[in-house]
Amino acid sequence: MIFSGEVALITGGSRGIGAAIAQELARTGARVAVGYRRRHEAAERVVSEIIQDGGDALSIELDVSSSDSVDAAFSQVEDAWGPVEILINNAGLTQDHLLLRMPSSGWSEVLDVNLTGPYRTIQRSLRGMLRARFGVIVNISSVVAQRGNPGQANYSAAKAGLEALTRTLSLELGSRGIRVNAVAPGFIETDMTEAMAGDWKDEISNRAALGRAGRSGEVARAVRFLASADASYITGITLVVDGGLSLGL
Repeated sequence: MIFSGEVALITGGSRGIGAAIAQELARTGARVAVGYRRRHEAAERVVSEIIQDGGDALSIELDVSSSDSVDAAFSQVEDAWGPVEILINNAGLTQDHLLLRMPSSGWSEVLDVNLTGPYRTIQRSLRGMLRARFGVIVNISSVVAQRGNPGQANYSAAKAGLEALTRTLSLELGSRGIRVNAVAPGFIETDMTEAMAGDWKDEISNRAALGRAGRSGEVARAVRFLASADASYITGITLVVDGGLSLGL
């Protein structure tokens, strides 16, 4: 076991990368709260699989765009297990449009979920982390934070802001024993990307130096590393997990 019962909360944990992270942390010894906004049944399936494999998990309704929902979710975890020690900010939203046609709601909603959402969860998590002088925060970014992507001005800006937030908080919180890092996935096989047109999906996959799309588990293992004591002297970095995709963009 890499963890010894540390309490982890994953936002957007009901499917895809979030579900893989929840399963990986639980498999290696963490107690995992699977946050979800609408997909209650999917979150319960993740929890059920973790418990069947001998892990400890519960599902938590959590809308990162609502401070009240964030506070209620953290309180529920605290009542069950104690303060959150590992926070994974994975919840995300895309509304793709060229900027010329992007409605103001498409800009503000994407920024609210992808950037202000982590602000809300991190601020709430610090109540327990600062008291314990221990904590780990891993923010899920994207390669578009550094490279950009047409039609994703809102998403790219939010993820770039998230990486800047990561660096700044690592400076603010390092002396308190709290590490803050980010993971930036490239093109990852999930149920969302499965719906993409085949030719476009293949073209993106082939651009990677490794010649394929990534897998959710590969991202999850990177997150697990940064969340573990193996990364005890690492803070303020963004670990790119893209198979070399960004090298060719």
